[in-house]
Amino acid sequence: MKLQSTSLRFRLPVLVGVLEAMLLALYAGFVTYGDNANAKLQTNETNPMDNTLYKDYPMFTDVQVMIFIGFGCLLAFMRFYGFGGMVFNFLTATFTIQWAIVAQGFFNLHPDGKIHLGVINLLNAEFTCAVILISFGAVLGKTSPVQLLVMALLEVPTFAVTEWAIIKYLKINDAGGSILIHIFACYFGLAVTRVMYRPGLSDGHAKETTSYQSDILSILGTLFLWVFWPTFNSALALRGDDQHRAILHTFIALSSSTLTAFALSALLNKKGKLTMADIQNVTLAGGVTVGASVDMMISPAAAFSLGVLGCTACMLGYKYLSPFLARQFKIQDQCGIHNLHGLTGLISCLAGIVAILMASEEVYGPSLYETFPYRAPVESDPHLPELQILIPGIKAGEGRSSQEQALYQVAAIAATIGASVVGGVLTGFVLKLPWLASPPDEFCYDDELFFEVPADYDSTSVPKTSCSPDDVKV
Repeated sequence: MKLQSTSLRFRLPVLVGVLEAMLLALYAGFVTYGDNANAKLQTNETNPMDNTLYKDYPMFTDVQVMIFIGFGCLLAFMRFYGFGGMVFNFLTATFTIQWAIVAQGFFNLHPDGKIHLGVINLLNAEFTCAVILISFGAVLGKTSPVQLLVMALLEVPTFAVTEWAIIKYLKINDAGGSILIHIFACYFGLAVTRVMYRPGLSDGHAKETTSYQSDILSILGTLFLWVFWPTFNSALALRGDDQHRAILHTFIALSSSTLTAFALSALLNKKGKLTMADIQNVTLAGGVTVGASVDMMISPAAAFSLGVLGCTACMLGYKYLSPFLARQFKIQDQCGIHNLHGLTGLISCLAGIVAILMASEEVYGPSLYETFPYRAPVESDPHLPELQILIPGIKAGEGRSSQEQALYQVAAIAATIGASVVGGVLTGFVLKLPWLASPPDEFCYDDELFFEVPADYDSTSVPKTSCSPDDVKV
């Protein structure tokens, strides 16, 4: 059987040229400056601190660190695939942000028919980028850069349509993105990797290994994600006390999941040792598990408990569920995204539903209708004017009860999973096209296929002591 060529010499330049030409045309035709960047609307007499730059840019830079450094380093955990993990992350993320600005912008057009560009557009594009990079984790090491760009090309509009429809018609609470980011990204990625199933990798691969240096680099990515996750969960929350709670809850959940991860890693290891893969991934579970309720009045103790619960589910998922899915359903989830984003995302959604059912004016006061705007009285309700006196600027809502809002949350979960699976399956079939330079099984997880690598990239010379730590009896 003749192998397909994997040379990038023409494939990558042609694809990038076509994509950039398409984006240039779209930017030229539809993208202009937003009010806060337009010189016609900003003068030297304008107070510069009134510009949205000063409230949006600090959060944008935090998320930038997560996307390009956090994800990049985290994905460089394989011994012979450090270039691929970091560099393909860089390539995919950059294109995704360019494309997401336009794809999301079409659902928020200004009355003049243009996309008015500001830092908030970039921030929203970064969140879309997180979706694509999470999905990327399921096919890490088994795809070419051409395939990854095509995957981003297809996933971005699928996500943009799903996000728009759910926000517009279901109107849910999801400040931390548990539904629209983590669950969508997870099941999209799993659908792609299922369609692209490789029987030759079902028993593992000789280069599917880590090294001392690659594990250190990967844990560095974990630390960047850990430090900036409170920004990620709070950036889109209502500014003020909602955003304040989101930061507090995220930190508490992350800290409790981290300590739990260390304990479980030692407990579940037959030799009683810590496993680096656990520390690199499971410590982050709390940030996902608290996401759907992160801006609500759930209490610090609940955030703590969610961190522990999410960590435990994630750890058990890596140990038992991932092998089961690979064996029974042929889902080769390379980075275990189902454990860190799927399982924890579902737990987060359940916690969010419980928090919504328990939300009342006794707990929130009048600000209940700010945190849950669709529970605000309808326009014809005689109590609306009284509420608007207490909270100036509050708008009429839909008068939903807590039970009705909970049902909308359930509908959003089902719709998101459905859309992501269908989109992922279709994308998987596209990625199997021969022109896209898919690596053969024997060259998966190997930088040498797509990079000029230094002579020592596959060095295996590791000095050893005469006595193994396993020989030491306590």
